[in-house]
Amino acid sequence: MLRRRIAVPIAAGLLLASPALTACGSDPAHPGAAAVVGDHRITVSALQSKVNEVRAAQAKSPQGDQLIDSSGTLSTQTLSMLVQNEVIDKAVRDAGITVSAGDVQREHAAALQQFGGSEQQLDSALLTQYKIAPSAVDAFFRTNVGVGKLIQSLGYQPGSDGGNAAVLAAITKTAASLGVHVNPRYGTWDARKAIIGTATDPWVVTKTPAVVGQSA
Repeated sequence: MLRRRIAVPIAAGLLLASPALTACGSDPAHPGAAAVVGDHRITVSALQSKVNEVRAAQAKSPQGDQLIDSSGTLSTQTLSMLVQNEVIDKAVRDAGITVSAGDVQREHAAALQQFGGSEQQLDSALLTQYKIAPSAVDAFFRTNVGVGKLIQSLGYQPGSDGGNAAVLAAITKTAASLGVHVNPRYGTWDARKAIIGTATDPWVVTKTPAVVGQSA
């Protein structure tokens, strides 16, 4: 099923000891980086490419002007998701979990059924509600499958309150072990919620988004 990522508070936050990058990637250790997760650099140019994909998709939408006006923090939201995906991938690997292409296809197909088989409506819902460009849809489902399997490996059902809290605790622990550095130009890493600043739609599994044109 198509799953929404929501912030879930945890009892004890894990604070990262490493300092943030200096503004605009001017830190000589991380030139041109929007963020660094472990030893992986997310470059400013890579981030801008992802943002441009979303903007291009928004511009083609009948609600283009509204979508663009409502996404003034798109760079921060996109970077937050990129960082989260890196951390989730590591947590999933550490748990010995694999996500196959078949898993992703089944997740995609299940979500598609909720939109009457229309890829266009599914893409529109993801773009409108989560700022996901069509080119990133499979990556979105891959991450969701991984989160769902991770929750199950922790002994919970996906979507349950206990499962959401447990997986967030596991993910924040992984982020702390990796070390997350964020260029201050895009905000600061919130180690308790595993998001950058007030970026929306971080982790976890709940309900599907509404079909476009219906009330949420």
